[in-house]
Amino acid sequence: MTLDPISRIRRFNRAVTTEVGALNQSFLGRGRPLGHARVLHAIDHFGSDLGTIRRHLDLDKTVLSRTLKALEHEGLVQFEDNPNDARKRRALLTETGQAEAAAYNALSDAQAQKVLDRHPRPDALLAAMDLVASALAAERMEIVTTDPRAPDAIACLEAYYAELAQRLERGFDVSLSADPEAADMLPPRGAFFVALSDGLAQGCVGLKGTDKGYAEIKRLWVAPSARGLGLAQRLMDSCAAAARDLGIDLLRLDTNSALPEAAALYRKLGWAEIDRFNDDPYPDLFFEKRL
Repeated sequence: MTLDPISRIRRFNRAVTTEVGALNQSFLGRGRPLGHARVLHAIDHFGSDLGTIRRHLDLDKTVLSRTLKALEHEGLVQFEDNPNDARKRRALLTETGQAEAAAYNALSDAQAQKVLDRHPRPDALLAAMDLVASALAAERMEIVTTDPRAPDAIACLEAYYAELAQRLERGFDVSLSADPEAADMLPPRGAFFVALSDGLAQGCVGLKGTDKGYAEIKRLWVAPSARGLGLAQRLMDSCAAAARDLGIDLLRLDTNSALPEAAALYRKLGWAEIDRFNDDPYPDLFFEKRL
């Protein structure tokens, strides 16, 4: 018998809540429920700003306040005024709170490893988890500016190069391409963006400044598990906004016909196909857009 989609989703939800111990009052044996542990982790992982914590956890303000008070009572959290806004407070982990967060991280890592160890195809399991996590967190995925030499940026670029090597008929060697200099993708010449989902990089794009009267869009990539969720368009929009802020009104880009989804996106966003404008050996399609 084939189960209907709703039944399959509910089965998945029950499996996850059971596996992670979401219903236990002592999550991972540390004496407090999962919600309290998640708030501790959020402060440790995302910082002290309460608005940021609420956004990442999608928590009601009252629920977060109640949880923070409980953690404060345990001596795990303390509050201080936000130096940038006296009307707001920040939540900081005490020394005891930092130790407790570290204990949770170690236990969670061990639990995750057990899940991988007991599955015959861990790579397939991880790919399925990535797909689900991206679908569930699509609206909370954030796009941030970063240095193209930062670890998250490098991870995305290496994944992008590996995919090109597989999909292009002649393979791909970045040393043979017109690889932009990092300084050309940093203010005041350009910008580089990374898309983050719960702190994990899921995509990137660069705005490369030139001295030719236009800037170029470079290295647009989205993780396979996050495709189809509008992330590529959001990254392109971020580049366009950065270009306007830098006084750039003409953008160009290139791609390869072996990446038809990329060309389709550019046409959808109003880019016009033009003649070749560079001597990069890999692209065979060229586009331009005036802002």
